[in-house]
Amino acid sequence: MKTLPLPPWPAEKLAMLSSEALKHAVRERADEALKRCQEVYPTLPAPMLWFDLTGASAGQAHLGRGGLRFNLVLLSNNRQAFFDEVIPHEMAHWLVFHLANGARFKPHGREWQVVMRDLFGLTPKVTHHFDIKEAQSRPYYYQCGCQTHRFTARRHALVAKGSCYRCRHCDQTLVYSSFEKA
Repeated sequence: MKTLPLPPWPAEKLAMLSSEALKHAVRERADEALKRCQEVYPTLPAPMLWFDLTGASAGQAHLGRGGLRFNLVLLSNNRQAFFDEVIPHEMAHWLVFHLANGARFKPHGREWQVVMRDLFGLTPKVTHHFDIKEAQSRPYYYQCGCQTHRFTARRHALVAKGSCYRCRHCDQTLVYSSFEKA
């Protein structure tokens, strides 16, 4: 069953939405995607929606919590891509999980790819290419011979436990610096 992608939202309309209106619009788009899924799986439950995801991930089907999580910073900066790709991507995960043996399928495996292609009319892409600088907190600075590197709290903690990182350009060991150098 091949189908067309969900109808596009006007870019001008998306650009004008406030943060709260944008959340409401995401809920509407998720309902559109859910209705598409319910055409092939009528008993699929509606997922809860949260806007509490942080870091580099745009969205997440959080099956344990029973819903979909979205990164509000990345959503605000990439509105059209969220509506065209991210929301259907996460809804495809939601559908696949609820199929018989769905919990045993690979997250981006054949079943998910079929849903993306045949139900949403999209090329199955695993990752996005959004600029994540605003969404990802990287307050720890490390220095090498050629540049300053920004580390997340998690990577900084790994260094504190003994991990060692090297620059991909100059191959020097990265050394913690308490501030960013120009």
